Amino acid sequence: MNRSQWTFRVTVLIAVAFVMAGIWLVLRQLGMPASIAPAVLAEWFHGQGIYGPALLMLLMILAVVVGPIPTLPISAAAGLVYGVSTGTVIAVAGALVGAIIAFYLARVLGREAVQRRLGDHPVFSTSGSQRFLFIAVTLTRLIPVFSFALVSYAAGVTAITLWRYALATTVGMLPMTFVFAGLGQSFELSPLLTVTAAGIILVVMSTLPLYLSRRPNSWLTRFLQ
Repeated sequence: MNRSQWTFRVTVLIAVAFVMAGIWLVLRQLGMPASIAPAVLAEWFHGQGIYGPALLMLLMILAVVVGPIPTLPISAAAGLVYGVSTGTVIAVAGALVGAIIAFYLARVLGREAVQRRLGDHPVFSTSGSQRFLFIAVTLTRLIPVFSFALVSYAAGVTAITLWRYALATTVGMLPMTFVFAGLGQSFELSPLLTVTAAGIILVVMSTLPLYLSRRPNSWLTRFLQ
C-alpha cells in the first residue's frame, strides 16, 4: 500500500468516525432517551415535531454503522409515531444510508487485503457470482438474528457490486421492517424461530458452494453464474 492509499483510508475512517460522533452528540443534546424501548423512543420522536423523521433516520444510521444499537426497536418506534407505511419508509431509508456507509467503509479498509488472501474464493473473487451474493445478502437481511451492521461490513469485503448490495439490502429488510413497524410496542423476537431460520440459512450458504463446484452443469450453477 502506497502512502496516498494509506492516507485516503485513514481520512475516510476519521471522517466516518467524526460524522457518527456528531450524530450521537446532536441526538444527546436534543434529549434522546437512554432507553431504546419503542414507546419511549416514539414519544421522544413525536416531541421533536417536524424534525422527528430526520432524527429517526440519524439514529438508524448510527445504529447500523456503529453496531451495538439494535435497529428493530427503532423500526417499531417509527411505526408507533408515524404509522406503519410512513414509519417503514423512514426506517428503511435510514437503515439503507447506514448500510451503504458501512459497506463503503469495509470496502475501502478491508476489500484489498481480503482479496489478496482469498482472491480465488467465489465470494471474494471479482469473477464470483453476483447472483449468489445478491441472494446471500437478501436472505441474511430477512432474519433479525443476523447483526445488520455485521452483514453490512461483511458484504463490503466481498465482490458484490454496490447497486446489487443496496437493492438486496432494501428487498431483504423491507418485510421485517414493515412487520416490526406494525407491531409497535408489542414487538417481540421469537428466539427459536430466528435461530432456526438463521441455522438453515447458514447451512445452505455453507454447502451451496460445494454443491456448485461438484455439479458445474446443473441448472442452479448456470443460474448463479
